[in-house]
Amino acid sequence: MTDSGATSQPDDAQPAAADDSRPDPLSTVSRDIADVPSVEIISTAALHLMSAAAVHLGLAEDLPDHQDLDEARSLIDALAGLLDASAPSLGHHHAAPLRDGLRSLQLAFKESSTIPDEPGAGPGEKYTGPVHPTAGRR
Repeated sequence: MTDSGATSQPDDAQPAAADDSRPDPLSTVSRDIADVPSVEIISTAALHLMSAAAVHLGLAEDLPDHQDLDEARSLIDALAGLLDASAPSLGHHHAAPLRDGLRSLQLAFKESSTIPDEPGAGPGEKYTGPVHPTAGRR
């Protein structure tokens, strides 16, 4: 079925083709990503997971009353899995501060939870092993 109100336009009335001299934005993004070392991409992803987990643990200054431990658990698990899988690529220099941050989140989760997890069953502990406060942090 055709639209009786539609008129055909000659080819010279068609909009001009896109300027071929402009780079494709998607290929530019791919080139930009190709220039970023994997350690930076992994570290950035880890920092995003850490920040989101901290917010859901109620540690954000602008949302101190917000707490969603189910969301925090998922984010901490994802962070622990990412760090466990990428540790050989990150090396100690990059992995150590991320592991410290993970441990801090795991301890904050334990402090926030009213129902304690079994040892080794807390968020991320299947990757890190059981997390306990050290004598100096108690």
